[in-house]
Amino acid sequence: QVRLVQSGGGLVQAGDSLRLSCAASGRDFIRGYAMAWFRQAPGKEREFVAAVSWSAGNTNYADSVKGRFTISRDNAKNTVYLQMNTLKPEDTAIYYCAARFGGPSTAQKEYAYWGRGTQVTVSS
Repeated sequence: QVRLVQSGGGLVQAGDSLRLSCAASGRDFIRGYAMAWFRQAPGKEREFVAAVSWSAGNTNYADSVKGRFTISRDNAKNTVYLQMNTLKPEDTAIYYCAARFGGPSTAQKEYAYWGRGTQVTVSS
């Protein structure tokens, strides 16, 4: 089993920055796990935000966040981060981290493990 514990999030104004963290634990969390962030806005389906490979040498981003969000990871701490800059009201959503064994993917169904979600609210 792999457990993902999220932290960060909150209420900010448009243009502000936030950093989300996701700490992984469990005996099954070994070398080779890709990590990702997804989000779900009110009334909408959950969507891909960003993903990073185990080595952090491969990252993917949704077009809507490119240039504003940065995904990174610290494998010594088993933690992945999502640095969100220049936040917009349309970034308001519940953000979920996810883990899968293998390369990064944009597809939710590829991820076996999920965090419980953290709310990010951006006011205009």
